[in-house]
Amino acid sequence: MGCEHAQAAGGQTAPQQFDENNLSEVKHVIAVLSGKGGVGKSLVTGSLAIELARAGHKVGILDADVTGPSIPKMFGMSGRRAMGLGNLLLPEISTHGIKVMSSNLLLANETDPVLWRGPVIAGAIRQFWSETSWGPLDYLLVDMPPGTGDVALTVFQSLPVDGIVVVTSPQDLVSMIVAKAVNMAEKMDVPVLGVVENMSYVECPDCGKKIEVFGHSRLDEVAAAYNLDILGRLPINPAFAASCDAGTLEDDLPAGMLPEAVAAIQATAEFLDAKAALEQEDVAADADAAAPAEDATDAE
Repeated sequence: MGCEHAQAAGGQTAPQQFDENNLSEVKHVIAVLSGKGGVGKSLVTGSLAIELARAGHKVGILDADVTGPSIPKMFGMSGRRAMGLGNLLLPEISTHGIKVMSSNLLLANETDPVLWRGPVIAGAIRQFWSETSWGPLDYLLVDMPPGTGDVALTVFQSLPVDGIVVVTSPQDLVSMIVAKAVNMAEKMDVPVLGVVENMSYVECPDCGKKIEVFGHSRLDEVAAAYNLDILGRLPINPAFAASCDAGTLEDDLPAGMLPEAVAAIQATAEFLDAKAALEQEDVAADADAAAPAEDATDAE
C-alpha cells in the first residue's frame, strides 16, 4: 500500500476527470487565470460572460475563487442562496440569464470567511461541476483564484478546459504573471487563447487623452516573447467598480467589450465542434464499412 500522506497530497492518487451529471450539458469550458491577484480577473470573467450572452449563447460562471468570491455581488446576487434539486445544486440565474455557482451562494452570510484547506476547496470545485445542475450551456467560464496553486491544478486536471484567457496589468510584474500562467498551461496541456490587460490606462474625462497610470505597458513585447495573442486592453474606469458594487454590471457594461477575446473563445469552440463532428463522421464511416463484412461472415 502507498503512503496515506502521499495519497492525500496527490502523490499516489492524482486527480481524475470529474464526472458531469445527467442534468448538465456543458459544451465548452474556458478558464480565466492570472499569475497573481489584484489584476481584475473577475471583471474580465464577468465581461466575457455578459458579451457571450449578448451574442445569444447560453453562459454560466463557475466561481472557483472559493475563498475570495466576487462574481455573485457583481451580478446582483447578494443575499441570494443556491437551492437544491434532489442531490444536485441549482445555480443562481442573473437578470439576463447567466447561471452562477459560487461559495458565497452557499454561506449563511456573504461576509463569512471560507476557512478551508486545499482538499476541501478541491471538493467544492468538484461539487460545483459534478453536483450542480447546469443544464445546457454553450460556455462555462471558470473564474480562477489568483496564482497557480491547488485550485488551478484541480480545475485543469479535473475539468474539460478548452482554453485559458490570461489577465494581467501594465507593470513590470507582467512578464512574471504571464510566464506563470503560460508555464502552468503548458504543463497541463491546455491552450492559452491570449492575454487581456486590465487597468491599461485612464481616459481623461475632459480631453480624452489616455494616461498610463502604471507606466508604459510591456504587453506587446511579453506577448510576442510567448507567442500569445493580445485579446484586449481595459481602462481604469470608476464606472466599472460602481457597477460591480451595485450588482448592475450586466446592464451597465458598454456593448462591444473585449471583442477580440470573445471572438477567440467563439473560434475555439467552433474549431472543437467541427473537429468533433469530423470524428463522429469517421466513426460512422468505419461502422458502415465494417457492416458488410459482418453480414458476409454471418451468411457463410
